[in-house]
Order: sequence, then structure tokens, then C-alpha cells
Amino acid sequence: MTQNNGSFTQRNILYDFVLNAGDSWMHDVLAGQILRIVDQDGNQAADTLIYNSNDPSDRYSATDTITAQRNIYLTTGSRLLSNEGNLLMTIVEDTCGRHDTIGGACSAESNTVRYSLDKKYMHSCRDSFLLAAINCNCHLGKRDITSNINFFMNVPVCENGTLNFADGVSGPGKYVDLRAEMDVKVLISNCPQLNNPCNAYNPTPLQLMIW
Repeated sequence: MTQNNGSFTQRNILYDFVLNAGDSWMHDVLAGQILRIVDQDGNQAADTLIYNSNDPSDRYSATDTITAQRNIYLTTGSRLLSNEGNLLMTIVEDTCGRHDTIGGACSAESNTVRYSLDKKYMHSCRDSFLLAAINCNCHLGKRDITSNINFFMNVPVCENGTLNFADGVSGPGKYVDLRAEMDVKVLISNCPQLNNPCNAYNPTPLQLMIW
């Protein structure tokens, strides 16, 4: 791979990985490093949680993040805060435009409520989160799977306050860069959702890079 895109070049990439749809990923990102999440084919949803590496109970909080910036959408300049009010990461570059942090992760329960009973056992982001948490040997469990960010996902809020899981606003090669403001663990579920248009009914890979 030869790249000179945005703020990085090939020679200072420390990590480069393709995450297939339906799979989960957990990785340490050290203070000062930048994580780039690339929507390779467009309209994919990257469900994301962030934890303080030294104290995983100090974790991403949608409520604190929304309250602090007075905006329900995330984009360049958004400061991703923890439930303790600590700054975990900052979005330093964004070629998509906005990202959701209120729609939550798909689960067996939500698949049943939103779609139909026979969708209950379809693979979901919550299952992916839990599987990664169990296997990480970092003492994470169900109580640590809280409200997440949905990078590249379009969830507009209607005038009556309801959410609309709409067609994506991303496209092939769109990316978001996150700078770690402390040592963090980042947990991503590459959404396998086949029942709403968030990923054009066609889950596709993400590319994850750290430099």
C-alpha cells in the first residue's frame, strides 16, 4: 500500500488492518497516536466504544459528549468525553461530515422490536462487543457495553423527536481520524446489519490504521 492521504504517509503507519463486516476489533491507541477508520466501500457503520486503558470503568459517554458540545452529531473538533468527564479522544479530521452517537448498537432485542421475531438471532453489534470484551482479558463485561458511537451512520432526529435510520451520508474511502488524548482501548464492531439502509443492506469491510 502506498498512501499520502491527509496527515500521514506510509512510513509512519504503525498498524494497518482490514476488519470484515460482522467482526469485532479491540486495540490500544496510545496518547498522541491517531486512529483512522476508513469506510472502504461506503455506507458502512463502525460501532465504536472507547475506554481509559488504565481504568476501563472510565469510558466513552454519549451523554457527557453531547452535553459538552451541545450537538448530537460528531465531526471534526468533537471531543469524546468519558463518564468521568475526561477527554478520551478528539476527532481531528473527518471527510464524511457527521456521525451518530444516539442510535445505539443493534442487538437481538432491537432486531426483534424493529423488524420481526425471526430476526432475533441475526448477528448483532452488541454480540460482537460482548465477544471482544470477554476475550480481551481486561475485565470488561456486559455492564461496560454502554451507548456507542456509530461512525458513518446517518440517524437524523425528526421534529417529533423520533429517530430515523436513514440512507448513509458516507461514501467509498471516507474516513475519520481520532487522536488519543490519553492511553485508550478502542472497541469496534463492524456492523453486520442487513435490515436497515445504514449500510445499503450490504455490510462491507473497514480499514483501521494507527500512526
